[in-house]
Amino acid sequence: MNNPLNQHYWDLRYEQNQLGWDLGTVSPPLKSYFDQVEDKSLKILIPGGGNSYEAEYLMQQGFTDVTVVDVSGVVIGNLRRRFATYLDRGLTLVHQDFFEHGGQYDLIVEQTFFCALNPSLRPDYVQHMEELLSERGELVGVLFDRDFVGGPPFGGHREEYRSLISTTLNVLTMKSCYNSVPPRMGSEAFLIAQKKQA
Repeated sequence: MNNPLNQHYWDLRYEQNQLGWDLGTVSPPLKSYFDQVEDKSLKILIPGGGNSYEAEYLMQQGFTDVTVVDVSGVVIGNLRRRFATYLDRGLTLVHQDFFEHGGQYDLIVEQTFFCALNPSLRPDYVQHMEELLSERGELVGVLFDRDFVGGPPFGGHREEYRSLISTTLNVLTMKSCYNSVPPRMGSEAFLIAQKKQA
């Protein structure tokens, strides 16, 4: 791979606004999911949060404990400015490598983080998700259900994801999204996976 996917790489991508998969708004499948969540006090993590439209939407809906982790200092700096009013109302921004992050979360939101990782890190991703989830905690998100040339983004397919994620979590839902934005219709999968009970 020409560029290691480290902080420097992502800082440059954000500085140059080279994020072809950035929707510019909350992902419709995730918005629909959030709208059904009644407990606004859930401890929520958004890893590799990027521009964090999902975090913004959650705060607007009254959620009170949302943490965004991103390896890019540039994007975290941008978020501190954009979300200044939320920083004392339950939003936490963390400049850190996801794999070094600790804690316990009731809900982890996956939105374009998985596809940004080198595929060789996917087993580590699912292992660390299991470590970060609280008892009965859930990993919920949208995954690309298609191939890409090169990357990031890196693609894949539903059955491949199911096989990988089920090594550490119970996959409750893995299905094609019915409410993707038009350009992504038929190429996104919706995931709900839960921590396995001891």
